[in-house]
Amino acid sequence: MTATAATQTIPSGHTPSPIEPLSHQLLAALAQHRIATTTQLHDLLRPHATRQAISRPLNTLRRQGLVAHTVLPRSHRTRAWHLTPEGARLTRDFPEMRGRPPYPITSATAASLKTPHTLTVLRTHLAFVTDARHRGDEHSHLDWTPEVAHAIGEGERVVADAVMHYTLIEADQRTKLRAVVEVDRATMSSERLATKLIDYARLWSYEPQPLRRPRQQQPAAPGAVWLRWYPVFPRVLFVLTGASRYVLGNRISDLQAMVAEHPLVGTLARQVPMGAAILDDLEEHGPSADVWVPLTDGKRRSWTQL
Repeated sequence: MTATAATQTIPSGHTPSPIEPLSHQLLAALAQHRIATTTQLHDLLRPHATRQAISRPLNTLRRQGLVAHTVLPRSHRTRAWHLTPEGARLTRDFPEMRGRPPYPITSATAASLKTPHTLTVLRTHLAFVTDARHRGDEHSHLDWTPEVAHAIGEGERVVADAVMHYTLIEADQRTKLRAVVEVDRATMSSERLATKLIDYARLWSYEPQPLRRPRQQQPAAPGAVWLRWYPVFPRVLFVLTGASRYVLGNRISDLQAMVAEHPLVGTLARQVPMGAAILDDLEEHGPSADVWVPLTDGKRRSWTQL
């Protein structure tokens, strides 16, 4: 976590820059998030504009063959938009897309398979975006990268549902925060969810062995592999939905039990903030409210205070 002095007036809310045309922003958002409904794109990019301000350029992009949509089942004909193969090829050259994982959804079949989880991950992102606008913090549609893979050794990797970048603005300071976010829809066993903590503990401790070099050269310092991407290890946040509060509470308890019982996870938890929250609470109260349960136990608090 780093803090620097603010050098400009803090805006009342952070929305996408109007420098890029809206059609460009729509393509970039779909390249980033894979799939999104019209309403989600509206809330993400133009929350104060009319719905037609988003639907018109989307339909123009559809006629140009750059985007397509699928109709969500049991949703009153709600459209979920994704890039076509041509749209995916075009966005690869966008400056803001360089270095992003290239996992586009480019067919109706792929969209139907990935839609429930992908849209739920985007719901989580929108809760942070809305809260940041209200607080005057910095967190936009490009500060959330889904499906980010990290090597943890032995040919294995841990794939975060999303990596979040967030700049907290308080008085004369700007504090940069990062988090890996796991979105749980109660579609896997509680034990399997909790083992994700072991994967993150392995990532935190993983130091690849340096290659052997000629004797006249000093071997490179190994160092933790996560330092390739982050100056500080990201917070670990679990967002739960898809079941009753009683069931979700039990799943949070199982995450806390993993912290208490697994030595490597416990060591990680003493140095890295970790917490869990219910998605409905994030959407109703905002992520900055006291809705997060620390995985080391304790009172509910904001995710920034874990």
